[in-house]
Amino acid sequence: MIPRYTRPEMAAIWEAQTRFKIWFEIEAHAADAQAELGVIPKEAAKVIWAKAGDAIFDVARIDEIEREIKHDVIAFTTHLAEIVGPEARFVHQGMTSSDVLDTCLNVQLTRAADLLVEDIDKVLEALKKRAFEHKMTPTIGRSHGIHAEPVTFGLKLAYAYAEFARARERLIAARHEVATCAISGAVGTFAQIDPRVEEHVAKAMGLRVEPISTQVIPRDRHAMYFATLGVIAASVERLATEIRHLQRTEVLEAEEFFSEGQKGSSAMPHKRNPVLSENLTGLSRMVRAYVTPAMENVVLWH
Repeated sequence: MIPRYTRPEMAAIWEAQTRFKIWFEIEAHAADAQAELGVIPKEAAKVIWAKAGDAIFDVARIDEIEREIKHDVIAFTTHLAEIVGPEARFVHQGMTSSDVLDTCLNVQLTRAADLLVEDIDKVLEALKKRAFEHKMTPTIGRSHGIHAEPVTFGLKLAYAYAEFARARERLIAARHEVATCAISGAVGTFAQIDPRVEEHVAKAMGLRVEPISTQVIPRDRHAMYFATLGVIAASVERLATEIRHLQRTEVLEAEEFFSEGQKGSSAMPHKRNPVLSENLTGLSRMVRAYVTPAMENVVLWH
């Protein structure tokens, strides 16, 4: 994502350092469970947390290792061993790479969803406030873009409020569906790892156990998540398009907020462009464009 189009809180979820921190937590929680089951020494699990729990992972070093061995998780565990020392040999026992990768992705997706739900709550609050404020503000209703019968501006905002209320419900459902953890080992059979390890990691990471995994968490969960984002993006664009139309010089029934010192054009000082709505329109189309790859990713070869 281009930095100007994201926020620090959202960008932080997807930074490499955050990803490796989550990878470590998954591995360390799994080690705790293995220790309780007597598979690895309890002291080893304590050392793993003590030496790496607050570590800042060297992203450049991990990338360097990966360039040589061509494997991302092994590159990480190799770097982790440089931090932890001999006890690192007890990390990742019975696990496969997808246990870490897929569980981490779902942690990130749930955290992102939490931020987005908060955003929708703010949108709903603003729409509700303005809808009541303009409950009796007359404006023209249109069909096919042509003047029809009078409505109120509050009614226009009430339409949007109802739509984003539905969006909130869908996003919460998508978050629930994607919030699963799989620590089931090679080809998902638990042949090398006890299912109780998965239960422990899931609880520790705020997820639910994936009921049936095939080494990877089924991609239909992710497809539904991105499809939901696509629908929400369409709602964002619908509202943004309405604002863009209403701000046209020939219409000028409503305008975006124009802050003090803001400039609309480098050549025409009179310009007050709906730049925020234009950005939302473009970004909404980008979000919907990612739905198809998510759908195509559901079908996997073995």
